[in-house]
Amino acid sequence: MLTQSLDQFAVEYENAARARGAEPPWLTTARRHALERFQSLGFPTTRDEEWRFTSVSPIAECSFARPLDGRTSFGRSDLAPFRWPLAGAHEIVFVNGRYAAGLSDVGTLPPKVRIESLASALVSAPDKVEPYLTRLADGERHAFTALNAALFEDGAFIWIPAHTVLDAPIHVLFVSSPAERARDARATMTHPRVVVVIGEDSQASIVESYAGPDGGSYLTNTVTEVVLGQSAVLDHYKLQREGVRSYHMAAMHARAARSANLRAHAISLGGSLVRNEVTVVLDGEGVECTLNGLYLADDRRLVDNHTTIDHAKPHCGSREIYKGILADAARAVFNGKIIVRPDAQKTDARQTNKALLLSEDALINTKPQLEIFANDVKCTHGAAVGQMDDEAIFYLRSRGLSESEARHFLLRAFAGDVLNRMPLEPLRTAVEEVLVRQLPSYAERA
Repeated sequence: MLTQSLDQFAVEYENAARARGAEPPWLTTARRHALERFQSLGFPTTRDEEWRFTSVSPIAECSFARPLDGRTSFGRSDLAPFRWPLAGAHEIVFVNGRYAAGLSDVGTLPPKVRIESLASALVSAPDKVEPYLTRLADGERHAFTALNAALFEDGAFIWIPAHTVLDAPIHVLFVSSPAERARDARATMTHPRVVVVIGEDSQASIVESYAGPDGGSYLTNTVTEVVLGQSAVLDHYKLQREGVRSYHMAAMHARAARSANLRAHAISLGGSLVRNEVTVVLDGEGVECTLNGLYLADDRRLVDNHTTIDHAKPHCGSREIYKGILADAARAVFNGKIIVRPDAQKTDARQTNKALLLSEDALINTKPQLEIFANDVKCTHGAAVGQMDDEAIFYLRSRGLSESEARHFLLRAFAGDVLNRMPLEPLRTAVEEVLVRQLPSYAERA
């Protein structure tokens, strides 16, 4: 059955190649190699150390196909529930992995800034895309990354030249519409690709969001590659609120040059099986990196966060805090790795992971890791897993709150520690409003 499962992706590869038509020879070669690598690796299993607590058998045993287009039947009213209130944002929208020009509004851009469909950029500016596409993300060891490289049809290409400050945020929105099923009624899959290049001394905020309705089962397998030039500043937000029956596999790979500053915020609110991998290489002196994460899960959902911060050069700092709220029989995995290379002296790295378990059946497997090969460093990590504080609930109830209100108040405070670190205020407010709607049901389960 597993062999048949792998073979179906080879068939979809050929179908996608015919649909795409001609593309640069270097990309065709990269795609073919990625498919071969995926077939060689196969789906990861719980025998693999990096996947020990996360079984992808629901994906491996399902039959997926490319979805029908869906753009012509998907209007602005359909898009409204999935948008974030980012007034004045440069917005580029994709439906079922394909660029939807009629739903996008990039607006007026500064000179030489490019925010466009990746498929379009491969035609209009292949020389700008080639040095970055498939260069950072490791498809040699990671099956889902290889599968994305083989099958992606479109995505976003963001190019910000040196000495450019983009005042308005960029919103890249991927919407899955499982109602637009494959021609043979199989579950659908999309493989979005995002390439971001921030030039020297430039600054931007990018919101990358993934959404879909609760109705159908589908797979989103996405890869983002980010390159920061010297002294570049990027606030990156990844917001995931896929349908509750969906599968979401995501990998973000970033490389930062001297004195760059990357702040990445990841919010996971949906999905049945979710895996987020973040790998950041601090490849110049004086780089600052911040990773913030918040995830919610109930029922039997699983959220897996794997992060790696690679301190490759000296005098760099990193801060990481991930928090999760789990109800019912939900499960979570957090694996946070900090690597300090031999020459990366004066490294200052701190990592924290905290989880609230609202039932006896909820479970998290947490594994903080430090791999230190230098001797003049400051590195700390910590993990805390617990339930609601009865004394805090008692205190709030003594001030007139009901037990449910007290629990809700504590959940908001727990989540707020991450949300308050998001500098884009309209987005922070919008995420808080979503949590206000979701958390009462979690509080009742506590």
